[in-house]
Amino acid sequence: MLKLHELKETRAAKVGEMRKLLNDAETAGRDLNETEAKRFGEIKAEVGQIEERIARVESVDEMERRANAEPVGGREMAAEMRSYSLANAISGALSGRLSGREAEISQELSRGREARSGFANGIRITVPSEILLGGETRDGQLVGTPAAGGYLVPTTLAAVAGRINRPALKVEGMGATVMRGLTGDMELPNMLTSGTAHWIAENADTTRSTATFGKVAMSPKTVSGEYRMSRRLTLQSGTAVENILRQDIGQLLAQALDLAAIAGTGTANQPLGLLNTTGINTVTASTLLSDTAADLIAALEMDDITGTGAFLTNPTVMKAVRKLKDADGHTMPVAEIFHDQRVETTTQVPANLGTSTNKSALIFGLWSELVVGYWSAVDILLNPYHPDVASNGGVLLHAFLDADVAVRHPEAFAFAEV
Repeated sequence: MLKLHELKETRAAKVGEMRKLLNDAETAGRDLNETEAKRFGEIKAEVGQIEERIARVESVDEMERRANAEPVGGREMAAEMRSYSLANAISGALSGRLSGREAEISQELSRGREARSGFANGIRITVPSEILLGGETRDGQLVGTPAAGGYLVPTTLAAVAGRINRPALKVEGMGATVMRGLTGDMELPNMLTSGTAHWIAENADTTRSTATFGKVAMSPKTVSGEYRMSRRLTLQSGTAVENILRQDIGQLLAQALDLAAIAGTGTANQPLGLLNTTGINTVTASTLLSDTAADLIAALEMDDITGTGAFLTNPTVMKAVRKLKDADGHTMPVAEIFHDQRVETTTQVPANLGTSTNKSALIFGLWSELVVGYWSAVDILLNPYHPDVASNGGVLLHAFLDADVAVRHPEAFAFAEV
């Protein structure tokens, strides 16, 4: 079965053959003759069939990408998430009357984790990671006294404008493999090399060969955030509490994990990210960005890595790309520069690489080979007993997420500093 890029190459060859028939006839100062017209029609029909196959393969690739990103539990869980209220969960936990869907989900996610949660004191609720990390956007951000909450509790509260200057989170959307509900440390076994086939004479013994194997290890790393909320704010502005949990704390945790997946150092309690993983192909940038993109694609192809790949870079690179012009001064299509491959952009991709710290990363790869593992849902610890809030009725809100990332096959990625 032909791969997607092979189908596209076949289509391009067929279109080139059609173009040659037209050019030959035009050079001779005539229209297509009967034989040429028949061949032109045959090729046109073949191109139509190839395009149908391309559309089917692309549809399957897209469905696989969505399946990888779908919350555990499928559509039924997604429906549960839409009616889940974090404001109700917090107020119920604080009052000791957590009930309904929020209580059921918290109990289910906490089952088997009570002894290893690390929350000996305080009030704990467990929130599905889809609630805070699933990319759902709500209005709102908690602001204070007046900049620490007062603006959010008037008699009539209009919709609160949330932050708009947040980095785009791309890793899971690029097709990374997501593993949820992990418990112990995870090891991903890989076949590194295959054996060898041999041609032998009749009745001759074959030659023995061996395959080699390796593994990639993952273990939970904890990312956390904390907010302090006043008693009056929690009483009068439940909507704002819902917004800050879903949009702000959730965004902070998701942003930290997304950044670590791309450029985590593997030190200071961080996961080891893609750009710092040993074995990633490093390509020297060419003068022309389109040549660099071609070299990145070729780096995988020459290692026999095939599949649905995509580029990821930052706005600095895309700014330069959109300004590229041909000899006639016409802006060049982005698709041509990246050779019809998908390209996404986010400020999470570093722009401070190179000896002068002024280079940006341009990454190409099979993103399904990047694994994101979750060892926990998002644990919310409500602490009304801390000295900072115990005497005034407030509460400290802590959010914790245990996750890690790993590149299963480093040769499935290549990057250049541009």
